[in-house]
Amino acid sequence: MILVGRLVVSLLAANLLAVPAVAWADGIMLIQAGAFWMGRDDGPPDEAPRHRVSVRDFWIERHKVTNAEFALFLNATGLRPPGSDRRYDEDDADARIHRSRGLWIADPGFERHPVVEVSWFGARDYCTWTGRRLPTEAEWEKAARGDDQRPYPWGFAAPTPRLAVFGRAYNATDSTSRPAGASPYRVEDMLGNLREWTSTALHPYPYRTDDGREPYTGATGRVVVRGASHDDPAESLGVTRRRSYNRRGAAAGHHFVGFRCATSEDLGEVAPGGRSR
Repeated sequence: MILVGRLVVSLLAANLLAVPAVAWADGIMLIQAGAFWMGRDDGPPDEAPRHRVSVRDFWIERHKVTNAEFALFLNATGLRPPGSDRRYDEDDADARIHRSRGLWIADPGFERHPVVEVSWFGARDYCTWTGRRLPTEAEWEKAARGDDQRPYPWGFAAPTPRLAVFGRAYNATDSTSRPAGASPYRVEDMLGNLREWTSTALHPYPYRTDDGREPYTGATGRVVVRGASHDDPAESLGVTRRRSYNRRGAAAGHHFVGFRCATSEDLGEVAPGGRSR
């Protein structure tokens, strides 16, 4: 079975090398333009003040990028092209993609788990390769909470294992499907399993797109990470929680940070959650 799996990965990688990247529409959800409440006034100072933010139409992937998906990217583009930053910490003990017989392959049993040990630069490059981009901090929060100020993607109920992957042992990720914990837009796994890279540099609130926070480039400042990890306690889960890394942290992979991609391209009716016309 392992040899068959490697053959499949090899064929897929060959196809992806030959075909330009496109913005595939399966598993990506529409978040319609409009205002929502961002942040909170009863939490840490960096989450305040609660304020209204407007976003344009965008699409965001329903699930985090998996080990199997990122392995295809590594096979198609390489681990670290000349002059670029490291994309993936393959030599870290927590990595779950390894090179075998010239191919990058997800470890057996972890193919559908969200990918760990991907740097911010690797996440950015993967999204570009698929014709997409990383979501902004504001897009991430709107996709996670909608417009009713809920503290969790699924609403106001306290976290449980049926809703999110949290409170687990070190590096104990799970597969990405938790439909019961989906956001109002049916985006899953926004809290738990892994935190997520964004395209936003850390600045104080209120959030604005014209004050230098968009986009983070990796040159200076700190990049915002959103969400929660599999080994975070229940009390640290929340859609307004903000974390960040400096340039050194952004250039490294982490066992508790993953990512998903977004796009502003109008994908119409081709994806679940698409426009009704």
